[in-house]
Amino acid sequence: MTISPRKKTQQVLVGNIKVGGGAPIVVQSMTNTDTADIAGTVQQIMELSQAGSELVRITVNTEEAAKAVPDIKNQLLQKGFDTPIVGDFHFNGHKLLEKYSDCAQALDKFRINPGNVGRGKNRDPQFQHMIELACRYDKPVRIGVNGGSLDQSVLTRLLDENRKKAQPDELNVVTREAIVLSALESAAKAQEYGLGKDKIILSCKISNVQELINIYEDLSKRCDYALHLGLTEAGMGSKGIVSSSAALAVLMQQGIGDTIRISLTPEPGAARTKEVIVAQELLQSMGFRSFTPMVIACPGCGRTTSDYFQKLAQEIQAFLRQQMPIWKTKYKGVEEMEVAVMGCVVNGPGESKNANIGISLPGTGESPVAPVYEDGVKTVTLKGDHIAEEFHELVKKYVDSHYSAH
Repeated sequence: MTISPRKKTQQVLVGNIKVGGGAPIVVQSMTNTDTADIAGTVQQIMELSQAGSELVRITVNTEEAAKAVPDIKNQLLQKGFDTPIVGDFHFNGHKLLEKYSDCAQALDKFRINPGNVGRGKNRDPQFQHMIELACRYDKPVRIGVNGGSLDQSVLTRLLDENRKKAQPDELNVVTREAIVLSALESAAKAQEYGLGKDKIILSCKISNVQELINIYEDLSKRCDYALHLGLTEAGMGSKGIVSSSAALAVLMQQGIGDTIRISLTPEPGAARTKEVIVAQELLQSMGFRSFTPMVIACPGCGRTTSDYFQKLAQEIQAFLRQQMPIWKTKYKGVEEMEVAVMGCVVNGPGESKNANIGISLPGTGESPVAPVYEDGVKTVTLKGDHIAEEFHELVKKYVDSHYSAH
């Protein structure tokens, strides 16, 4: 199956990042610090940015959080980080943006959830006020519909219409339509209030993989707004990674999506940056973008009873990620390099030859030597107790000799 051409959407400029309009798919993340904790939030934004997040969203839910935003932005700029910051607003965003103009000015984008902007007669005026503030400060807006906080007035209206049908649709069909319609109607109102199409990004996020795919396929056919993809409440660990990857891969394969987030629940004490790495690896595995040299490694079998090759593969992957902040400014194209770390003679030489540089470690009972291949040619055979250190040096030399300076 071939990758479908990217759907042409309206391009939106978020800070210094282009979203949509054929630009590369953008990686986004979100902090989980208390935004009022300026030092903690600045530190986490820097970590996410260093990991490769190109947009970072922060919660702006209280006056203390709103007051903190300008300081957060200024400290990031002073430390050399110009990653665009997105303000996430629910319930009271119209009040916070009106009262704290410096917060509105410091943010690079607003995120508005139509289901949480107000209730009843207050909904439209409060939504309109936030859009007018976005226009005043020339900020793009993501209109982000969530299944868990769907605008009930839209759903109620559609349910009433559905009951009058000779053959009513199933509830999930009506709910899908309500989610899509909430986004499209809100975007249309935003444009009526003066916000240009080049300032609007849409998202319709739920936690069910198949439903998410159906919703975005429908949404993509009915508009040309830039689209943000994400499986909300994806979960923890492998479940969250697999669910998000399954949903987003299907959509991106069809040319749908301009920016993505992997909404992982972090393991206790784990780094928030995991969601960024997963997003990058998903995009790179599918051939959409390249971020860091990839390590090809075998899964191991009865021929590889030692865990030596596993440790080396892990060390090399960590080494490559550590080097990328330096390499990406020094070596053009190095992010597309492939490094093979193989565990025995069955596939080891073949995979090592296919990579830019690869090593075939000895399996159980094999001769204790490790041939190294560069561009398909065996260049050296390593042996002894320092194979890992020597291979590290060979990788560095390969990069220095094969990738041109910027």
